[in-house]
Amino acid sequence: MYRTDMAENAGMLFSWNDERVRSFWMRNTCLPLDMLFIAKDGTVAGILEQVPTMNEAPRKLDCPVAHVLELNAGWARAHGIGPGMKVTIEG
Repeated sequence: MYRTDMAENAGMLFSWNDERVRSFWMRNTCLPLDMLFIAKDGTVAGILEQVPTMNEAPRKLDCPVAHVLELNAGWARAHGIGPGMKVTIEG
Protein backbone atom coordinates (compact mmCIF):
# COMPACT_ATOMS: atom_id res chain seq x y z
CA MET A 1 0.00 0.00 0.00
CA TYR A 2 0.96 3.62 -0.59
CA ARG A 3 3.55 2.72 -3.26
CA THR A 4 3.68 5.25 -6.06
CA ASP A 5 5.97 3.27 -8.34
CA MET A 6 7.44 -0.17 -8.88
CA ALA A 7 10.45 -1.16 -10.99
CA GLU A 8 9.50 -2.33 -14.49
CA ASN A 9 10.18 -6.03 -13.93
CA ALA A 10 9.36 -6.15 -10.23
CA GLY A 11 6.26 -7.48 -8.54
CA MET A 12 4.72 -8.44 -5.24
CA LEU A 13 4.06 -12.15 -4.64
CA PHE A 14 1.52 -13.38 -2.12
CA SER A 15 1.69 -17.12 -1.37
CA TRP A 16 -0.22 -19.57 0.80
CA ASN A 17 0.15 -23.30 1.47
CA ASP A 18 -3.43 -24.06 0.47
CA GLU A 19 -5.56 -23.24 -2.53
CA ARG A 20 -8.74 -21.21 -2.11
CA VAL A 21 -10.48 -18.24 -3.68
CA ARG A 22 -8.39 -15.16 -2.88
CA SER A 23 -9.79 -11.64 -2.78
CA PHE A 24 -7.78 -8.42 -2.94
CA TRP A 25 -8.65 -4.75 -2.84
CA MET A 26 -6.83 -1.61 -3.94
CA ARG A 27 -7.32 0.45 -0.80
CA ASN A 28 -4.41 2.88 -0.48
CA THR A 29 -2.80 1.40 -3.60
CA CYS A 30 -1.61 4.29 -5.72
CA LEU A 31 -0.56 2.49 -8.91
CA PRO A 32 -2.68 0.33 -11.23
CA LEU A 33 -1.78 -3.35 -11.28
CA ASP A 34 -2.14 -6.60 -13.17
CA MET A 35 -2.97 -9.49 -10.83
CA LEU A 36 -1.96 -13.01 -11.83
CA PHE A 37 -3.87 -15.68 -9.93
CA ILE A 38 -1.71 -18.82 -9.88
CA ALA A 39 -2.58 -22.38 -8.83
CA LYS A 40 -0.30 -24.43 -6.61
CA ASP A 41 1.11 -26.26 -9.67
CA GLY A 42 2.13 -22.95 -11.28
CA THR A 43 -0.72 -22.69 -13.76
CA VAL A 44 -1.98 -19.15 -14.33
CA ALA A 45 -5.67 -19.56 -13.46
CA GLY A 46 -6.54 -16.06 -14.61
CA ILE A 47 -5.46 -12.45 -14.80
CA LEU A 48 -7.12 -9.23 -13.78
CA GLU A 49 -5.58 -6.49 -15.90
CA GLN A 50 -5.33 -2.76 -15.27
CA VAL A 51 -6.93 -2.99 -11.82
CA PRO A 52 -7.84 0.59 -10.86
CA THR A 53 -6.34 2.31 -7.86
CA MET A 54 -7.65 3.57 -4.55
CA ASN A 55 -10.86 1.59 -4.11
CA GLU A 56 -12.22 -1.15 -1.90
CA ALA A 57 -14.05 -3.21 -4.51
CA PRO A 58 -13.11 -6.89 -4.11
CA ARG A 59 -10.91 -8.24 -6.91
CA LYS A 60 -10.95 -12.00 -7.30
CA LEU A 61 -11.44 -14.97 -9.57
CA ASP A 62 -13.92 -17.67 -8.67
CA CYS A 63 -11.31 -20.42 -8.65
CA PRO A 64 -8.92 -21.56 -5.92
CA VAL A 65 -5.30 -20.43 -6.13
CA ALA A 66 -2.20 -20.57 -3.94
CA HIS A 67 -0.44 -17.45 -5.24
CA VAL A 68 -1.25 -13.98 -6.48
CA LEU A 69 1.42 -11.99 -8.28
CA GLU A 70 0.88 -8.24 -8.58
CA LEU A 71 2.71 -6.52 -11.43
CA ASN A 72 2.66 -3.10 -13.02
CA ALA A 73 -0.49 -2.62 -15.10
CA GLY A 74 0.05 -3.76 -18.67
CA TRP A 75 2.96 -6.06 -17.86
CA ALA A 76 1.10 -9.34 -18.47
CA ARG A 77 -0.18 -8.31 -21.92
CA ALA A 78 3.16 -6.75 -22.91
CA HIS A 79 4.89 -10.06 -22.12
CA GLY A 80 2.27 -12.35 -23.64
CA ILE A 81 1.20 -13.89 -20.33
CA GLY A 82 -2.22 -15.54 -20.29
CA PRO A 83 -4.37 -18.08 -18.48
CA GLY A 84 -3.19 -21.68 -18.77
CA MET A 85 0.49 -20.74 -18.96
CA LYS A 86 2.87 -22.10 -16.34
CA VAL A 87 5.09 -20.05 -14.06
CA THR A 88 7.89 -21.21 -11.80
CA ILE A 89 8.01 -19.80 -8.29
CA GLU A 90 11.41 -20.26 -6.70
CA GLY A 91 12.34 -19.69 -3.13
